[in-house]
Amino acid sequence: MNISMTWLKDYVDVDVDIKDYVEDITRSGSKVEGYEEFGADITNVVVGKVEAIEKHPDADKLVVTQINIGKEENIQIVTGATNLFVGAYVPVALNGATLANGVKIKKGKLRGVESNGMMCSVEELGYDRHDFPEAPEHGIYIFEEEQTLGADVVDIFDIRDQAVEFEITSNRPDCFSVVGLARETAATYRKDFNYPEITVREEAEGDINEMVSVEIKNPELCPRYIARVVKNVKIAPSPRWMRKRLRSAGVRPINNIVDITNYVMLELGQPMHAFSIDTIDEHSIIVRNAEEGEKFTTLDGIERTLQSSMLVIADPNKAVAVAGVMGGENSMITGDTATVLFESANFDGPSVRITAKKLGLRTDASSKFEKGLDPNLCEDAVNRAVQLVEMLGAGEVVKGMVDCYPNKRENWKLSYNPEWINKFLGTDISEDDMIDIFERLEIKVDRENKELTIPTFRPDLEAQADIAEEVARFYGYEKIESTLAAGTPTVGKRSYEQVITKIAKQAMLTNGLSEAMVYSFESPKVFDKLLIPADHKLRETVTISNPLGEDFSIMRTVTLNGMLTSLATNYNRRNEEAGLFEVGKVYLPKSLPVIDLPDEPRKLTFGMYGPQVDFFTAKGVTEYLAHVLGMDEKVEYVVKKDIPWMHPGRTAEIVVGEEVIGYVGEIHPQVAINYGIGAKVYVAVIDMKGLEDGAELVKTYKALPKFPAMTRDISLVVKDSVYVKEIEKCIKAKGGKLLESVSLFDVYQGAHIEAGFKSVSYSITFRAADRTLVDTEVGAAMEKILAALEKELGAVLRDK
Repeated sequence: MNISMTWLKDYVDVDVDIKDYVEDITRSGSKVEGYEEFGADITNVVVGKVEAIEKHPDADKLVVTQINIGKEENIQIVTGATNLFVGAYVPVALNGATLANGVKIKKGKLRGVESNGMMCSVEELGYDRHDFPEAPEHGIYIFEEEQTLGADVVDIFDIRDQAVEFEITSNRPDCFSVVGLARETAATYRKDFNYPEITVREEAEGDINEMVSVEIKNPELCPRYIARVVKNVKIAPSPRWMRKRLRSAGVRPINNIVDITNYVMLELGQPMHAFSIDTIDEHSIIVRNAEEGEKFTTLDGIERTLQSSMLVIADPNKAVAVAGVMGGENSMITGDTATVLFESANFDGPSVRITAKKLGLRTDASSKFEKGLDPNLCEDAVNRAVQLVEMLGAGEVVKGMVDCYPNKRENWKLSYNPEWINKFLGTDISEDDMIDIFERLEIKVDRENKELTIPTFRPDLEAQADIAEEVARFYGYEKIESTLAAGTPTVGKRSYEQVITKIAKQAMLTNGLSEAMVYSFESPKVFDKLLIPADHKLRETVTISNPLGEDFSIMRTVTLNGMLTSLATNYNRRNEEAGLFEVGKVYLPKSLPVIDLPDEPRKLTFGMYGPQVDFFTAKGVTEYLAHVLGMDEKVEYVVKKDIPWMHPGRTAEIVVGEEVIGYVGEIHPQVAINYGIGAKVYVAVIDMKGLEDGAELVKTYKALPKFPAMTRDISLVVKDSVYVKEIEKCIKAKGGKLLESVSLFDVYQGAHIEAGFKSVSYSITFRAADRTLVDTEVGAAMEKILAALEKELGAVLRDK
């Protein structure tokens, strides 16, 4: 919101340096983003008079002029302008002058003739014909009246001003106007606030009630609608003072009627619209919801398709405006318009915002309506508009107005307690000072009953805490002394889920993997790349209703696509090896079509490739993860052959107790080809919930052993089909209480080993906590182990 300081001073007598004003008004709660000095960039440009014009000796399209700038000697300027004449008063940029956009003027020679400056058009001063309608379409600006020679053009044009840019919060719709910020300024500086005097001279014949009718069919979306009529309208440029104020607020002047509606919107904060009344069938205004699919062409010439949730202004046969957003091309004011209907209405903020967003048509009007305006502002706004029409001689006002206001908004009461406010703020402010602040804000005070009457333009004041804020900001935040916070402090810490996640991520980093961030949005084509069957449950997805494209049209049900895509990027960039991990969610719909929110289990996924990477490398990462989570004894690995995207002979499920919490293994060769990876890829996907449930983070102290251990190494020959896990399980089952550990240290196939068999070697350690073991005790345990291995697995001791 940009506010002209000159305009602001019409309503509050404040005379302070702009920097002080910016600081003071920010401290009182109206944040300033910055300010702009109008006219400050134009220097050394003065009024000059053309005394003589001669042809350039060496250029047919140039002339040499002598310009009188009020000094003893004229200055010579060479120009190509064709609209000059002797006696014309023009703006002259002297040597060293600066113009708009940082343009600098220096004397020089044009075709050998000295030129000591430049005569200016309005465009070169940073303006256009909307700002100065009298300016020629092409050529130098010529003053219509005689001017003081040598006078500063900035002062002659009256363009010197300061515009302050405010950042207004959405709960203060009253401050989206010059009047609202003038009220804040007056309260800040303890000055009188002068609301605009609004009087209407109704000189046109007729009664509006006989000319116009208004019907509101949806009072929830349109609480109030006022119409006034102006006859004998004369479309013309606005006066310079109005154009200047509009320009300072960033609004381009157009013509007097349009400019008046914009002026009132800026001054009072109430958007308005003007219709050509002859385009309104039966002169009947109907505020209704649009028909579903109704076509409507807005003022910007674009045909739009409306929805039934959108509010429109209509006559009995057609829509003429989208309520609170933009008028229609079919009711626009033209140069032939003789009678104008001014609309001043109040529309539901959320409805306007949704409509503007759906239509892709956010306007100045919609941005104000969506904040939630005061319906009691409508009458002042429409009266101010027709007052300006009469002031500018732009038309004659018809007597009366049509005001449809089914449910009037009244002021509301709010109690206040000075003791509570002081305790809340940590201050010692007297009740008299509080009342003074309330009255400066136009809040009526009933001191006896400790009750405030809140004006309807302050919808943000709903509770005593809001009242305390008003006291604080005008008392001065800088005056409130610092105090220690009261209450019992709490110790911040990570949740159990966050602790497990941190440990898991650290385990991945320890093993040399880097964390990856991948999209949760994917393409349906992913399932084909991963060889997932057409009837597989993972193809049941949450579909995005407004995707960026097909590649981001579903929520992922499996994490591997993002991981393999990232690994493929590394491979294609000739990285010899890569290892990545991610902790992220998959989205599994409970049913199709999707009615409820999907399940969102978190998964730890890692992938790697490289010359030194194999199945046991990946399995080793999972084993290290289990170790740091205290799950060593719980985790088992079971061969898994039916995961479509995994190699059927090199994949294992990760099992904790009876629950499968993930899998680890080699990606199916065809899947690797599909992703353009020419190396073996190993991955693991682990359910984070399984890690959280199985983790044992409490460390139990165990004393160092006092007695030595006894170790037995054995080499067994078993069939190829026997898994190492089965052998270890059998040894642990038969080793008894003295067994301390079992460690595989060799697997061999080759010479001296029959085809279809393999040699596995273990180091088995025994220890007793209360004595030194003897050979007979260990020997007995080993006999049980060997007997069980031979009986259950067909394993025999290797003899060579």
